[in-house]
Amino acid sequence: MKKFIGILMAAAIVFTLTGCQGQEKKVVIASKPMAESYIIADMLGQLIEANTDIAVEYKLGIGGGTSNIQPAMEAGEVDMYPEYTGTGWLFVLKKELIADPAELYQAVKQGYMDAYNFKWLDLYGFNDTYALSMMRQVAEENGIETYSDLAAQSGKFILGAEYDFYEREDGYPGLVSAYGFDFKETKDVDIGLKYKAIGEGEVDVINNFSTDGLLSEYDLKVLRDDKNFFPAYQAATVIRQETLQKYPELEDVLNKLAGQISDEEMQQMNYYVEHDNRDSADVAREFLVSKGLL
Repeated sequence: MKKFIGILMAAAIVFTLTGCQGQEKKVVIASKPMAESYIIADMLGQLIEANTDIAVEYKLGIGGGTSNIQPAMEAGEVDMYPEYTGTGWLFVLKKELIADPAELYQAVKQGYMDAYNFKWLDLYGFNDTYALSMMRQVAEENGIETYSDLAAQSGKFILGAEYDFYEREDGYPGLVSAYGFDFKETKDVDIGLKYKAIGEGEVDVINNFSTDGLLSEYDLKVLRDDKNFFPAYQAATVIRQETLQKYPELEDVLNKLAGQISDEEMQQMNYYVEHDNRDSADVAREFLVSKGLL
């Protein structure tokens, strides 16, 4: 009887240890609430699932974007997510603008490691910098080509942007300092709803990204940043160093995306999701297959 109980206890211990190991082999990937971030997060997850035995949990579309993902990373609730160099340097690290994209990338890598023990992996290849856009007809009727043109008439227009754009120095506060914008009204609009808002006339100007797929769909005119206010926003995976120490194989797996995505390719994928309402996971998988990564 004692021998039988001993066997049961040993089996229970093995089962428990195996179960714990299984639970431990998991990473959490987050994304901002926009198509591009969904697509990249899906790519990261699919690469991990195809090349390792690590399970993936997704926390997609986190409201507030970086404002809420960064604290979750610090708390260990998220292991990785796609981020942009300009956002990391100016909004998270709160440093002065670095105009040179290569220098900015190296600086943000070192800054994150020093401040948070997070690692920036290799750049994906595209630069999704900020822009301001208006309905083409409205811009042409008012003779607006540049940010300076818009600033001179901003008192008669409504700006729509997501919450953190109004908080970050590389967003609205910095633009006001550089150009003197004084809009009739500013509205908080979720990233995923900005195009609908301008298309329905709820706002007159939106901030957007240079790889947005819906620019052509809504016939928007991207205004020229004539004072070169916005820095580079090159995208890469930010991952907790603790996660890499636990799963060192992840670095090579995730860096398969290095230099693989052009601005045009990202804009096209965004269009598939934003306009054609295709599932971001399907779009991500097709792209990875086309590149020979899956």
